[in-house]
Amino acid sequence: MQRLFITCITVIVCIGVHAQKAILLRGKVIDKITNESLAGATIYISTNERGTTTNSAGEFELNVNESITRIKVVYLGYRDTMINITNNNASFLTIRLLPVYKNLSDIEITSSRENPKEKVNDIQMGMEKISMAEAKLLPAILGEVDILKILQLKPGVKSGGEGTAGFFVRGGSNDQNLILVEHAPVYNPSHLFGFFSVFNSDAISNVTLYKSGFPSQYGGRLSSVLDVEMRKGQADSLEIRGGIGLLTSRLTVNLPLIKKKLSLLVSGRRTYADLITNIVNNSNKNTKDYTPIPSYFFYDLNLAMEYNINEKNKLSLNGYYGKDLFKFRGENFGSNLLWGNRSATLEWTHKFNNRLNVSTAYFTSGYLYRINSTFSEISSSIGSRIWDHGLINNWSYQINDQHSLKFGLSSIYHRLTVGEFGISSDFTDIAGGQKIEAGELGAYLSHKWKINNSWEVLSGLRNSTFINKKKTFNNLEPRMAMKYNVNTTTSIKASYARMYQYLHLVSSSAASLPTDVWYPSEEGIQPQRSDQVSLGLHHAFAQNKFYTYIEGYYKWIGNAIDFRDGAQLFANPDLKNEFVFGKGWAYGVEAYIEKKKGRTTGWIGYTLSWAWRQFDKINYGIAFHPRFDRRHDVSVVVMHKLNNRLSLSGTWVYSTGNFATIAGGRFGFQDILPNLGNATPDYVRRNDFQMPPTHRMDLGIVWKLRSRKWDSDLTFSLYNVYSRRNPFFVFYDEIKNEAGQTTAHKPTLVSLFPILPAVTYNFKF
Repeated sequence: MQRLFITCITVIVCIGVHAQKAILLRGKVIDKITNESLAGATIYISTNERGTTTNSAGEFELNVNESITRIKVVYLGYRDTMINITNNNASFLTIRLLPVYKNLSDIEITSSRENPKEKVNDIQMGMEKISMAEAKLLPAILGEVDILKILQLKPGVKSGGEGTAGFFVRGGSNDQNLILVEHAPVYNPSHLFGFFSVFNSDAISNVTLYKSGFPSQYGGRLSSVLDVEMRKGQADSLEIRGGIGLLTSRLTVNLPLIKKKLSLLVSGRRTYADLITNIVNNSNKNTKDYTPIPSYFFYDLNLAMEYNINEKNKLSLNGYYGKDLFKFRGENFGSNLLWGNRSATLEWTHKFNNRLNVSTAYFTSGYLYRINSTFSEISSSIGSRIWDHGLINNWSYQINDQHSLKFGLSSIYHRLTVGEFGISSDFTDIAGGQKIEAGELGAYLSHKWKINNSWEVLSGLRNSTFINKKKTFNNLEPRMAMKYNVNTTTSIKASYARMYQYLHLVSSSAASLPTDVWYPSEEGIQPQRSDQVSLGLHHAFAQNKFYTYIEGYYKWIGNAIDFRDGAQLFANPDLKNEFVFGKGWAYGVEAYIEKKKGRTTGWIGYTLSWAWRQFDKINYGIAFHPRFDRRHDVSVVVMHKLNNRLSLSGTWVYSTGNFATIAGGRFGFQDILPNLGNATPDYVRRNDFQMPPTHRMDLGIVWKLRSRKWDSDLTFSLYNVYSRRNPFFVFYDEIKNEAGQTTAHKPTLVSLFPILPAVTYNFKF
């Protein structure tokens, strides 16, 4: 009897264990028509909203109980799909999603690929994800979709000014943003003096911005991390896509070199305003007193190769080359400005098993600018450059359902040429500038621990080392994030992160020019440091149609660096003497609500924030607001599908004005000649003037054209609909009396863009 009882208990326990046995689902999500991998697709269990997202290769892993029989797959622009789980397909799933334009009766706009409950349950806070499919629905300046301008519509992210592509995050300066393209850093993300970014919309898959709680694999900047993921080539079919606009055109070609093994993707973009200006200049070159129009163009080229060696090994190559060129030629004076970025990344990924993965990447990246000028027979040149070589090794280990590890190493070798300067003629040959070499090393470990259904903890530690000939710095950067699920639709999140920055940006007063100089930490120049704490409440409601959050943050900045007034940038053998050092702090609250499903989608974001800087040698030691500090920042985004072929979108933004330094008065002095004198401005306080508020409305229309052979559309955009004259910069206008004598100087605001229409024809086949 006792043996029978023990046998029965054993059978019951075995049955119970078997019923609760966890299995690992592995698979890949692809486009049913083109077989293109879909990165960022959401796979989740509809009964409890647990799930995951696909990686850059469209692959995923998800632990489920054997009792689970169905999963749901969601992706922007594709039909939601339910997949039945059976013993036959549980080992590896190939999920093929149908694009919505192939079944127009079921079209529904979804403004984000992430499920609202997934965002609530994700421990990462201060994170914004944007896909190019979403970005292409929004209005674009001059008809060109710009991912950086889309990010400026998110809370906590502020633009550098009207029409510019630079951005400022949570009280940090623009050089405190780490911008990565396939592991390679980008030092200047702008074309056309900041009006466009260097990111071609046809070459991008998606972008992720981290504003707080930075994952420990990232380091080297203080305020944010922008990780840009490029499109991968597909080895299954030929695809050609592009667009023809009023200012720029682009073309992308995907070539399957070896069926299902090797692919090549090439994407190019160019402006052609210079062709028009050259025609105008040539037709007027014999006209008396004609001043030539400056010639300007930019182009960029992206390349991606992917070789699927086997199921466990993959090799990829990504490259970028971009260049801007501005030319002006007068009778006795000429000037050429050129600047550009270039990068290349070679990455190998290997899967040991379903739980352990490793990737190793080598990258090279560089940025340079040069201004060449000629006057009579004398030519001069100024410039700066930075060139990097790096190696990164990342590991991911899923221990079990509760614990996972990420760890790795990184190294970067920097070569900088700072403040190049040269003058040459028949009599003179002068050159200057500093050549600096430095190394940056990093090691990190992070551990995610799901304690239970309510609590989750993500802890991390990064060790960063910076080495040059004069000084070695070594610092620990702890990271911590916690999440508490109040219920299935509400969570409370908190995070802390310390970051160090060893490269510092020095910009000249001519903000519209790309005269950026990067200078490393060394003896006498300590690395900048930031500590940021964040607390947020995240909530999904109305049957998962809406997602909202409110986050507060406080950031301390140590060893803040600025550029002293009147500093000499070029031909300076010791540029570090031009720096001043102090501290900074910033704090604020961000509120956000987004409608994620239905024919009408969009979001509203609001930021209330303060930023401060304090230096003993600036502003008499009194704390002041940096230029980019804005008290209120509002963005409203609406997207609506009228029918299967016509979509409308609109944005409205408002922000309080930038701070600027203006003269508190002027003092005059008399020249040697009695009729000559001068009035010199007296700048009393730093950033003691605030410009008027900025607000603007943009509208867009996407009209899908009928064609049986290829997909195409016309994209119309209207920038600054009510032609608001938003301030761009301030200059001093002279006020003269009847005798022609200057009696006063009046600060005058200059605006950039009135209403600007644009149209672009996009195609894909």
